[in-house]
Amino acid sequence: MRFTVYQVSRKGGREKNEDRIGYCYTRDSGLFALADGMGGHPEGEVASQLALQTIAALFQRDSKPTLADPLKFLQEAIVAGHHQLLRYATQKALIDTPRTTMVACLLQGNFAYWAHCGDSRLYLVRGEKMVARTRDHSYSELHHTLNHVVPLNGKFNRNVLFTCLGSPGKPVIDTIGPVRLRPGDKLLLCSDGLWGTVSDAVIVDLLGKKTIEQAVPELVEQALRNGGAKCDNVSALAVEWEGSEDSEPLQAGVTTNSLGDEVFASTIQASVRGNDAPEELDEAEIERSIKEINEAIKRSSLKKS
Repeated sequence: MRFTVYQVSRKGGREKNEDRIGYCYTRDSGLFALADGMGGHPEGEVASQLALQTIAALFQRDSKPTLADPLKFLQEAIVAGHHQLLRYATQKALIDTPRTTMVACLLQGNFAYWAHCGDSRLYLVRGEKMVARTRDHSYSELHHTLNHVVPLNGKFNRNVLFTCLGSPGKPVIDTIGPVRLRPGDKLLLCSDGLWGTVSDAVIVDLLGKKTIEQAVPELVEQALRNGGAKCDNVSALAVEWEGSEDSEPLQAGVTTNSLGDEVFASTIQASVRGNDAPEELDEAEIERSIKEINEAIKRSSLKKS
């Protein structure tokens, strides 16, 4: 694979940064993820980090050097992160569970696959046009979508979500893929601190006209300015796809063609926050989560048949 990646995360006007971003890759598969710890609940920075830690650990375990079923992996790994949050809250005897949104993208072959829960977004920009964007799991976006079919009354706070990781109910996870990529395609993963103050039109315009190294810092600075003194955390991770076939290495960026089958690289830190959090993932809990999903898929298939 050949790609360029650029990421920025800023605290903004908040007391601490509860966003987490990172990526990891093998020779033939790459994972890019962003999580936004939710305010109003305890330890948002732990929630976002633990969600990223879980998906990265499972990616390292399963990508040898590719994933057999990328969409299934994303679904299972995000739910496993959800269960890790519930387990963490139980261990710490917390009254409320830490919660986070999440968006993750897998690149494999010449295709992209992505999944999200909450209102952290993914944009796919080709040339100067937006090819795809995730739809937030928020009441305001649901209202906007349904209003085209049945007019609805009332206004909704865009910050109110109907699903996230760490909530009492099972998280709603939307998946898309495979989407064939073309050289030059750009994928942006971002928290609501960015898209909440910078319009889709501006995001697409800057990504379409500039390199990701130029566009991402400018988008983040615009979000911080527009957000003012109480600006939310602003995080963005952008990837420009160059291709999967063998060719000359890029002048700048990442080329994985020379990596061995067992090589794994990651920017996602292994621990949550030192001695105050679990040092290792609960493999048994992850396996139970995956088994639960597989059983649900089987029951769904039986009903359809």
